[in-house]
Amino acid sequence: MALMPDLDWTASVNPRDPTPLHAQLERTIRAAIASRRLRPGDQLPTVRQLAVALRINANTVAKVYTHLERDGALGTRRGVGTFVLDAPQLAVDHQAARDAELAAVANRAIADAASHGFTVADLRRALLSIAKGETS
Repeated sequence: MALMPDLDWTASVNPRDPTPLHAQLERTIRAAIASRRLRPGDQLPTVRQLAVALRINANTVAKVYTHLERDGALGTRRGVGTFVLDAPQLAVDHQAARDAELAAVANRAIADAASHGFTVADLRRALLSIAKGETS
């Protein structure tokens, strides 16, 4: 049960990224748990420690921790800290929710593209180009 010093928390958020900071941080923590860089029982930095290290508002970190607690990925012991929980079903449940969320994002993107006169094929080409770093 040690604080994870080998995880580069400062690389977890990029203020220039259009993705909200809380989503970037949550994605980083979930990826670290999924890749086993954070294991059950590992202690996370306190809300304040992480907020200072990332130079973001403590409420943003608290929001992420609370959301991950509700999902069963983290647990907080008052006066002790926040820890990664052992939740094998979490990955399956979380993936189903993420798949549904991604489908909703994709549907919104298709509808938005169509409202501007673009086809699904146009949108697909643009997304692949962006993903490859070929932004125009």
